[in-house]
Amino acid sequence: MFAQLRHVAIVSDHYALEGKFYEAVFGMTTADDTRPERAVTVTDGHVGLNINPRKAGRPGGLDHFGLEVVDVDTVRERLARRYPDIELVQRPTTRPFAGITTHDPAGNVFDLSQQGMSNRTSVYVHQVEDRLRTIDHLALRTLHAEAVAEFYQEVYELELLPGRDDGVYRLSDGRVTLILIPWRISDYLGTGIVRPGPDHIGFAVESVAAVRERIARLGEDNPHLRGVPLGTGREGATRLELFRRTGCGTDHFADVDGVLIDIHERARSGHESF
Repeated sequence: MFAQLRHVAIVSDHYALEGKFYEAVFGMTTADDTRPERAVTVTDGHVGLNINPRKAGRPGGLDHFGLEVVDVDTVRERLARRYPDIELVQRPTTRPFAGITTHDPAGNVFDLSQQGMSNRTSVYVHQVEDRLRTIDHLALRTLHAEAVAEFYQEVYELELLPGRDDGVYRLSDGRVTLILIPWRISDYLGTGIVRPGPDHIGFAVESVAAVRERIARLGEDNPHLRGVPLGTGREGATRLELFRRTGCGTDHFADVDGVLIDIHERARSGHESF
């Protein structure tokens, strides 16, 4: 594939605790070269999850993602021809993945990298491994979902998967699925309104029951790793139902800082479909 989703970023006041949560629940491993005062980077063997400390002016939560492309110059040419208002911004070399940052037509921010870029370090240069619990989709709630889906097809060659009658667009890089959910303010009737942007991370796991058991045991051993329950109270129930309507995972919960997660059992063929 021309592009692969290799990077997801979270901003958190509790970034170190967040890293421990993903290690403990999903078996993600911590990069051995991470500077602990700057961020925590964990990996599922393919996708790197950067958990960054929240600084002034930065909202917390699921923040952005990153695509590794075959050739950034090809991206530049395609943008100039079809999307001239979209810019590419060079990032400081201290970022282990974000050589370039850009956005899609709806303003969703993401990083670009390619093999050989000087900024590529940490888990992004390690050999890909197959593991039991892996990130297999990232969902965005976005305005103009159809136009945004066309953008990722035209510029990054993501494959549009067969659609359903739900208005959701699913695009695959061959391993991870980018899910574009139409954002409507009326969807939040009865609960707190969340602006368009990254919605949740999805994991494919070997056993949903085993993950449930692991989370319960973690809460008994260390209450700081218990995670955040969903569906409590009238507003919580409405928000959980909205989450369930994405049609992605079968179980829904949040990490220790409120980032939404869903999980589903991996198909025996290894190929996921949403």
